[in-house]
Amino acid sequence: MTPAIPDRSPTPWPDIVPPCRIGMLVPSSNTALEPLTAVLAAPLAREVGIHFSRFRVTRIGLDADADAQFSTEPILAAAELLADARASVIAWNGTAASWRGFDTDAALCAAIEARTGCRATSAIVDLNAALARLGIRRLGLVTPYTQDVEAAIVANYARAGIEITASRRADRSDNYSFADIPPAAVHAMCRDVAATGVDAIAIVCTNMRGPGIVTAIEAEFGIPVLDSIAVTLWGSLRALDIDTAPLSRFGRLFALPAP
Repeated sequence: MTPAIPDRSPTPWPDIVPPCRIGMLVPSSNTALEPLTAVLAAPLAREVGIHFSRFRVTRIGLDADADAQFSTEPILAAAELLADARASVIAWNGTAASWRGFDTDAALCAAIEARTGCRATSAIVDLNAALARLGIRRLGLVTPYTQDVEAAIVANYARAGIEITASRRADRSDNYSFADIPPAAVHAMCRDVAATGVDAIAIVCTNMRGPGIVTAIEAEFGIPVLDSIAVTLWGSLRALDIDTAPLSRFGRLFALPAP
């Protein structure tokens, strides 16, 4: 009798062409959000793929030159490349609307949808949706930004009825350098803010290494921590009606039931 030949074929990979695609618009000097988003999204690899397109952003400030980086046409050109891949939703994975005004992202999302035919969202649209869902009124803020940018963020949230009662910043303007801030430093900033008694913490920047410290702060202080990278993925998945519960180990936000 001929002996059976053992099956030494490689273990099959997950389906590498999942049925849903999230397109993300990335500031050109950002090095954190793509690898961190990949880690966060890995449990859903069979359901959703993440694809990225860049446009030039190198410095964050309130001056005209810095603001011009967020002009609409370069962003729409990058969005059109994602539309070529038939993205199911396109997310602007940046936080500029936090200091430029929330209406700028509302207008940008409408422009992306009109130009590409794809549904659109953004980090700040999704952050504000999460804050509303959680009923947050006293917010702690952690950013890498300078004092004037932080002040603009505080003022925008005050107009929306959310008081930022504690904040910590790294006083940087070079966008590339934001990813150089060690997670331990981000953790320390969050601990300082959480100790003041806020209802939640927002880490506002998609080039800051925040996702890895979320659960530690939540466990220690019992409050939600809304990291911009994580919240953009959360909002994008919600837009596609994909259950985020498989990602709940990354933070309370992902455990929220569908509305």
